Amino acid sequence: MQKLNLPTYDFRLKSSENKTLIFDNLRKKYLVLTPEEWVRQHFVLFLINEKKYPNSLIAIEKQLVINNQKKRTDILVFNKKGKHDIIVECKAPSIKITQDTFDQIARYNLKLKANYLIVTNGLSHFYCKMDFENQTYVFLKEIPDYK
Repeated sequence: MQKLNLPTYDFRLKSSENKTLIFDNLRKKYLVLTPEEWVRQHFVLFLINEKKYPNSLIAIEKQLVINNQKKRTDILVFNKKGKHDIIVECKAPSIKITQDTFDQIARYNLKLKANYLIVTNGLSHFYCKMDFENQTYVFLKEIPDYK
């Protein structure tokens, strides 16, 4: 898999039926290793190991319903009170991050009301803090560490 602009981590990989699988430590199961999953697994470990977010506050591929359509957040981080704090949208490294990507995560956030939005393809990362009063977001250099 492609080298990402994130720290390198040791993953449990295995082959099954001509597919490479990666072990997801949060969901406690092996998943097909797609380029997007490679980014998602790296970013989860980045949040846990570098930014010190407790893995108990992180949900992967959490379902939500928007306009009667089922959608899924890639990574959703909760605060200590159980409120949505961070939404992370992961794309494969080959996918260019565009305004459409930000529109997608912003639609999710109309429902979830998270404080931070992150969009990443593993190579480029965009961190935003919500400004609910002015209905916009402010770009940050990085996401804050867990407090």
